[in-house]
Amino acid sequence: MLELLAPAGSPESVRAAVRNGADAVYMGFGNFNARRNAKNLTDDEFIKLTEYCRIRGVKVYVTINTLVTDREFMAALELAYKAAHIGVDAIIVQDLGLLHALKRAIPDMPLHASTQMSIHNLDGVNKVGELGASRVVLARELSREEVAYICHNTTIEIETFCHGALCMGYSGQCYMSSVIGRRSGNRGLCAQPCRLSYRLGPKANEFPLSLKDLCLIEHIGDLEKCGVSCLKIEGRMRRPEYVAIVTGIYRKAISENRGPTRKELADLEAAFSRQGFTDGYFISSKGRNMFGIREDSDKKELDIFARAKREYTSGDTERVPVRFYCGAREGEPIRLGVEDDKGNRLTTLGPAPQQSLTRPLTEDELKTQLSKTGGTPYFAQEVKCLVDEGLYLPVSEINELRRSLLDGLTAKRAEPPVYKCFEYEYSPLYSNNDSPPELTISVASAQQLTPELAEFKPSVLYVPLEELYLNIRRIAPFVENGVTKIAAALPPVIHDDERREIVKMLEKVKSAGVSEALVGNLGHIELPRSLGFMLRGDTGLNIFNSESLKAVRDLGFVSAALSFELRLAQIRDISKCMDTEIITYGRLPLMVTENCTVKSATNTCACDNSPQLRDRRGAMFPVVKVFGCRNQVLNSEKIFLADKAEHYSSIGLWAQRLCFTTENAKECVLITERYMGLGNYEIQSRTTGLYYRGVE
Repeated sequence: MLELLAPAGSPESVRAAVRNGADAVYMGFGNFNARRNAKNLTDDEFIKLTEYCRIRGVKVYVTINTLVTDREFMAALELAYKAAHIGVDAIIVQDLGLLHALKRAIPDMPLHASTQMSIHNLDGVNKVGELGASRVVLARELSREEVAYICHNTTIEIETFCHGALCMGYSGQCYMSSVIGRRSGNRGLCAQPCRLSYRLGPKANEFPLSLKDLCLIEHIGDLEKCGVSCLKIEGRMRRPEYVAIVTGIYRKAISENRGPTRKELADLEAAFSRQGFTDGYFISSKGRNMFGIREDSDKKELDIFARAKREYTSGDTERVPVRFYCGAREGEPIRLGVEDDKGNRLTTLGPAPQQSLTRPLTEDELKTQLSKTGGTPYFAQEVKCLVDEGLYLPVSEINELRRSLLDGLTAKRAEPPVYKCFEYEYSPLYSNNDSPPELTISVASAQQLTPELAEFKPSVLYVPLEELYLNIRRIAPFVENGVTKIAAALPPVIHDDERREIVKMLEKVKSAGVSEALVGNLGHIELPRSLGFMLRGDTGLNIFNSESLKAVRDLGFVSAALSFELRLAQIRDISKCMDTEIITYGRLPLMVTENCTVKSATNTCACDNSPQLRDRRGAMFPVVKVFGCRNQVLNSEKIFLADKAEHYSSIGLWAQRLCFTTENAKECVLITERYMGLGNYEIQSRTTGLYYRGVE
């Protein structure tokens, strides 16, 4: 049967989830989780709640699913060691370096790859499996057919979200909150700027980035047929009553193998919705009807919340099945035994029954007393008794024996699992590169590839794969100028049904002499590597620390771009075991969207007309088309560090990248001249990005 995984942002939410039938809960512990604004638990609370769940047969997954810097890395590891000692059932991880380290430090601990790792295809699932993950939480943008294909072709457990908030962008690839306001979603502090209003074209006060909440309760049977192992409810920031309502409704639907009733659907909507729900990604029906905003709550919400609270605070949940065995023989101590669903068995002896002078003890009476497990986590699934005739034992003695036996069982069930823990050995430190960084250039379109730009002879030229495929002749001036390292930049998202098209394009550009590929997702490694391409890492890999860089090197990359959410000082801290680069010019990507932003808002496909989102302050964010008719939202301002070269020239970088997106061909040349120290070109609306101010 499907595992039902519920959110637990507080002690009350844990109890609400358990009492309403969750098979597992996921909790934040410490400062390294993707909901740092939730009420993270103290050590004592976490220990008690983990024990509470373990006794009741509910698994506990701890979230250490943010990116961590080098100076935080040991603290994150210590948190994982502590979680292992407490006895959690799995750790949910985003950071590639942390995954790399935990597999060696706590080899027995199950590791789950967070949805923040942006895994959206079979290659990605298998790759994180090779790296040590036993389960993968898939991107929420996948369809029923895509989920089924992945499940049927991997041995890795697959977890999918079934209910709760939907991000507009692919999780782990959204930097809007950090770039605009320093509150990073990859660090657990997303401020949700996608929920604000934007003007798109002539329309004002629209919400083109705000999706409705996900609801797949009508597709539970399909999800089970797909081969999904676990259904996950989003909502660690939601109140306990919400957790109780949603968990309870999904529990009944799963256990009873049925769809929801009208009342259940109404209760889900009253608990929280944004003008209803959506299943658009799952049923391959993207578009305008997937969007919605939160409206004012009403009295119905308050009523169902009050009812939910009464129910989850009304006592314990009798959810653990036990079998009692009892023997009452003349002249012998009464013998009582209990066995739970995990095979734990305990026995105890009581006083010897006496000869009855009035009313003898019967087998039925003994069964009745042993079945009275109210106020405990247990219910009597079966009671077997053997009672000699004519004996008597006070009911109080029977009750005391039952309580004592169940207390012993509780203590047994509370014992944490034992994990092997090894002291983590850091990799050797590598000295920083002393030379000034070389220059690499990335373009967005073939029109930017001019003979004038080629004269600057970048160390590496990055060109989108689709542009190379359609305009391979445009790289001729670069080849003539001695540029030998030209890399095909793979798209940020490649679903399994798009794999064949990518292979066709890669084969063509390889035959034309392009031998390198720029890769920004773990699921995109095998495609170019299988065709003999040399791999370079892009910013989508979210390389945030020395261990992440080492993991990427071990995967076969020859260079890697570090996360642009790092400060220059943090970049200096990274032990550079391979060539590293950072973006020193250009519009940063803020999000990649599966929904076409423009078409969903206007019913017209206008990606080629350079649409822009305008926020309430007048900032303009270009929306560009990327492979698969997806969108990429770019920052309103361009990083410009031409006058800051002395700051980043001494932090050990191999290269600095000029990232051209919306610039025309002439601008590309002028900007490159400035970075080469050959001009004085200035730009409007510039920023130093996060390299100085960092993210929270």
